[in-house]
Amino acid sequence: MPKGRALAPEVKLREVWAWSMYDFANSGYTTVVITAVYNAFFVAAIAGRAPWATFAWTAALSVSYLAVLLSAPLIGAWADAHAAKKRLLLFATVGCVLFTAALYFTSPGLVALAVALVVLSNFFFATGENLIAAFLPELAEAKAMGRVSGWGWAFGYLGGLASLGISLVYITWAQGAGQAGTQFVPVVMVITAVVFALCATPTFLFLRERAVPQARDGKAYQRVLDTLHHAAQYRDLRRFLVCILFYQAGIMAVIALAAIYAQEAMKFTQQQTIVLVLVVNVTAAIGAFGFGYLQDAIGHMRAMALILAGWIVMITVAYFAEDAATFWVAANLAGLCMGSSQAAGRAIVGYLSPRRREAEFFGLWGLAVKAASIFGPLTYGAVTWIFEGDHRLGILAVGAYFVVGLALLAGLDVERGRRAALEAG
Repeated sequence: MPKGRALAPEVKLREVWAWSMYDFANSGYTTVVITAVYNAFFVAAIAGRAPWATFAWTAALSVSYLAVLLSAPLIGAWADAHAAKKRLLLFATVGCVLFTAALYFTSPGLVALAVALVVLSNFFFATGENLIAAFLPELAEAKAMGRVSGWGWAFGYLGGLASLGISLVYITWAQGAGQAGTQFVPVVMVITAVVFALCATPTFLFLRERAVPQARDGKAYQRVLDTLHHAAQYRDLRRFLVCILFYQAGIMAVIALAAIYAQEAMKFTQQQTIVLVLVVNVTAAIGAFGFGYLQDAIGHMRAMALILAGWIVMITVAYFAEDAATFWVAANLAGLCMGSSQAAGRAIVGYLSPRRREAEFFGLWGLAVKAASIFGPLTYGAVTWIFEGDHRLGILAVGAYFVVGLALLAGLDVERGRRAALEAG
């Protein structure tokens, strides 16, 4: 596709690459810390496989997401008013890098320290994720947001693949040298932090802040209250945010608990789990990149309905999987759906957001995603606690969120929502 048909005027391909590099950089954190390595290490080593271990992990994530839920719209509104998305993004990046590196100091029994560091690192990660997403409407033409968002997410999954690959090389060497997980996992946290910092550097060198400071017509919270007060004007965006609230609950549970499910329900070893996540990152990158083009071709709503139906199929396959081969099928289907749904959802929010208030509305997107991130993983954790470690019931319970999300798509008109955004902007 020619560049002029995808990118906004005066946006160079190098700048889109720099924007995508942030997805490349921060995906190492979510892949290594949240999905593949540290979550399983926390349950097995830090908490010693206590009955409450999985619930404690999900509770730590939920506390961090609650903090993001309360702060994201305010941060977004302040960033819009002061044209400060890039400055705040740098602050969030530094915070995530430092607290991820500090996980080096956690060891068996130090549950409180591990929980505190996970809460802080994940808070800064999620804040940065909201801020980088708010640049999308400045970079892409309205009709090309699906594919440009897909470029970023695809690049992001490749970044997660690279960071996890580096970690796997180190883990293989460490195990060959006779080291235990309590010795090499803390070092992997430092490696992840360093990779994040290095790969995010191009973003701050080449990505432009195109926004201009706006008249000081009120504090950040007043802008957010104004948006909520006039929510009826954005009824399609409002409905989609509620849809996000449900389907993201399922997605965040899968992301946060994939390695735990693989090891506890399917009896995978840590190395088998890491290899599985490596391959899933490839399928997620394919899903994000390819589906972005399909989304622009068939329309936002058809694309999202197809994705959510895929998630429902994946949950069904995972629930009934009794052997590794069947679980591999489910995991790779999850990868395709994950890449597609993340890119598609971000594009739809960008399409429905008024101009000059992108950071604020992506803050509301972050609010919906992080609210989902609270009760999605908690649902899984609570079910496994109540039913004495039954991870299959846990995955089945979060599958219900995809069904609700699919039902909420009915009656949503993105073109009506786009017209409302243009009239407001």
